[in-house]
Formats: sequence, structure tokens, C-alpha cells
Amino acid sequence: MFFTYLRRELRRRHKAALVVASGLALGIALVIVVDSVTAGMNRAQGKVLESLYGLGTDMTVTKEPSPPGEGDAVRRPRFRFDAGEDAQGERQSQDVVMVQGFETLAASTVAQVARQDGVAEAVGGLNARVMKVDGRFERGEVRPAEPGGGPGRGGADVRGGGADFGVDSYTVYGTDVAHQGLGPLTSSKITAGRTFRAAETAAKVAVVDSAHAKEQGLAVGERLTVSGTAYTVVGIATADSGDAAADVYLPLAEAQTLADAKGRVTTVYVRATDSQRIDQVKGAIGENVPGTTVTTSADLAATVSGSLSTASGLAEGVGKWLSIVVLGAAFAVAGLLTSAAVGRRVREFGTLKALGWRSGRVTRQVAGEALVHGLIGGVLGIGAGLAGAWAVTAFSPTLTAEPGGGAGGGAPRFAGGAGGGGPVDRAASRALDIALTAPVSLTTIGLAVALAVAGGLVAGGFGGWRASRLRPADALRRVE
Repeated sequence: MFFTYLRRELRRRHKAALVVASGLALGIALVIVVDSVTAGMNRAQGKVLESLYGLGTDMTVTKEPSPPGEGDAVRRPRFRFDAGEDAQGERQSQDVVMVQGFETLAASTVAQVARQDGVAEAVGGLNARVMKVDGRFERGEVRPAEPGGGPGRGGADVRGGGADFGVDSYTVYGTDVAHQGLGPLTSSKITAGRTFRAAETAAKVAVVDSAHAKEQGLAVGERLTVSGTAYTVVGIATADSGDAAADVYLPLAEAQTLADAKGRVTTVYVRATDSQRIDQVKGAIGENVPGTTVTTSADLAATVSGSLSTASGLAEGVGKWLSIVVLGAAFAVAGLLTSAAVGRRVREFGTLKALGWRSGRVTRQVAGEALVHGLIGGVLGIGAGLAGAWAVTAFSPTLTAEPGGGAGGGAPRFAGGAGGGGPVDRAASRALDIALTAPVSLTTIGLAVALAVAGGLVAGGFGGWRASRLRPADALRRVE
């Protein structure tokens, strides 16, 4: 009887049912679009962060900055060249390898971090910069003074000569070849040759970024000389997005030797056992590993600027509030329309109650009809939401993101220590182009279904409450 009466009422009042369902569908569709766009923003920000410190890294540990005036004095590069008689006209070159930021941790810190509760893996790395000066000294030519005076009057005039030197700079990252699942190298793919082997902890091998290899004319199998040490290029790596974290990747022990930092690292890359425990792990490391600064991906995400940051703020702020307001309005309208429909059916419900229907049965009948309206609205809303998410993915403009930027200038030195350097500082001055997508998850679909049911229950509650208050005698005296 319930379903028979339900089908008859839906056919008979299909226009009113469509109005109620359409209102709910609009609110549900907006929620789906906003939720999917927000998920797309988070995914885009994830791509930006992965381009800086690699896949799988939840946080990094660096040395706590020393207060001004304390700590070791900053070392500055010093170049020494032979300017003697035999060096005239000969090309001279010198490399100086410096730890970026001049702040390092003991390598034992990696094991100390790995022992903390909630840490799945911890890997150390060393960020360094190579300053290369190359050029020659030229002897000047001594000529007799010209008659009539001038600078060389009464003597000789030296013309020409001097020094002509060029300065080149590139970054080096020392990676733990026995644990390559974390660190900046994971943000690039090997497009030629191979990556490091686990046994090459002290081998004279290198992986070179594709852009740097093209600039320097390097290929797999060729030699790269760093500070007088020759390394065989075994692989060419291409960054998945944006710029690479480093120009040259070396085994950690080799990078430590070049930078005169044996037994030291600049960064510890950490993966948590559970993404929900990141804040807990951060607190444990900060408490149990003194003298360190822990930076999570969420901390770094807060420093991303550009149109991606603006769009993300709109999606999370204005978009969510707009969807809540529209959804609330849709629920209210559905409840009012259902209540108004009950008012037009006073004589009908009065007759049913006179025939023996109890108030609870009348209420359940009205609530059932409203629930079906909500489910119809859910189906329409899911369809419209999926179409909207597809349109965002297909036609949305490319957004830009500038890691470590922002007006405040307070971006954390995520991988290079307090004094700068590392993947963040390398990429901070370069904007990354990110294609926005709007993925729809099963969780979002489930939320839409829940909202549809809730909308139907809200509307049915209003209408059922009014129907339950009707008295048969009063209802039969009214004309529909």
C-alpha cells in the first residue's frame, strides 16, 4: 500500500517533485564541484612540493639556525691562482665546493630520527654548490712613451694584459645510494643510462640533470670533473615538473669528501608510517632530537604563492561557504515546498485519517515521498557535479606556483639549512606551471548521496510534522 500510494503521488505531482529535486540537485552539484576542485588544488600543491624534495617525503629535519653572532663564522670561497712568469697566457681553473647554508648535522642524526615513534624511514642528504672559476692571465706589452707627453712621459707605457676569468656555478646533491626511496632525486626520472647502484656508496659515478647535461654537453659514459676528481656519468635525470632539485647527483660519501663535510649531512628526509601522524612525529623529533628544525609538507605548502595559491584560497574559503549557503537554502526550500504541498492535500489526509490511518502512517507517507524527491535530486546533482568537474578539468587555465615565495619572505629553508640553499632555494625564484584537475572520489559521491538523503529527511520532517497535526473533522470541512 505504501509504495502503491507513493507511485501514484509521484506521477500525479511530478512537477512539484521535480522542483524540489532540482533545488536539492543544485546544492549537491555545487558541493561536488567545490570538493573536487579543492582536491585538485591539493594535488597540484603536492606536485609543487614533490618537485622540491621528491616523492614520499612527509617532512625534513635540518639544523636549527644559530642566533646572530653565534656559531662558526661563515666560510667564503677563496680562489688561489699562480700569476708567476710561467703562468702567463695559460688557462687556469679551480673549483670550490661549499655546503649550501653552511649548516650541517652529524650523520648519526639520521639514525636518531629513524628511531622516533611513527617514522617509517629516514634518509640523509648533503646539498652543496660548486663555484668554478676559469680563465687566464695575459702579460701586458711595454712600449716607449710617445713624444709630446702623456701618461708614460719620460718613461714607458704598459698596454694590454690583465686577467680574464669567468665564474660558473652549479648545485650538487649527495644521495644515500643504499636508500634511494627518499630525497630530491625521486622527483626526476632517469631518461638515459641508469641510476645509482646500492653498492656504489664510494664510486666515482654521477647522475646529471638533463638541462645541465645539455648545457655542458655531457652524455652517459662521459667524464665530469668536480674539484679535480673525475666522475663517470652513468645516468641522465629529467625533472617530472619544474626545475630539478640539483644539477649533479653524487653518492653521499663522495659529496661529503668534496665539500670537506665527512660524516655530515644538511638534510634528513623523513617518511611517516601514517599521514595522520605527521604532526605527532614532528613533535617527537623536535623534542627528542635537539638542535634541529622540523619542516612538514604542510608548512611548505603555506609558502606557495602565485595563482595556484589564490585559486586554492578561493576554493577552500569562498567556494566552501558558498556551497554551504546554497545547500542550506536548497534544504529550506525543499522543506517549505513539501510543507506547502501538504497544505494543499489537507482534505486527502483528512479522509485517510477518517478511514483509519494513524498520524504516524500519514507522517511516514509524506516523509517517504520527500525522501524519494531527495534521492532523485541526488541523482541529478551527482550527474551535474560530475559534468562540472569534467568541465573544470577540460577547460581550466594553467595555474602558476612559486615555491617558497610570498610577501612575508619567511619561507622555510626546507632542504638547505638556515643559510639558504637546497631544493627550495633553487626553485624559489622560478614559477611552476600546474594544470588544474578536479578529481571526484568515491568519498565525494558518498557525501552527495548522504546530502540527498538528508535533504529528503529535512523536507519530509517539515511536511510530516504538519500532516500529523491534522484532525479528520477539520480536514474534511476544508475544500482543496
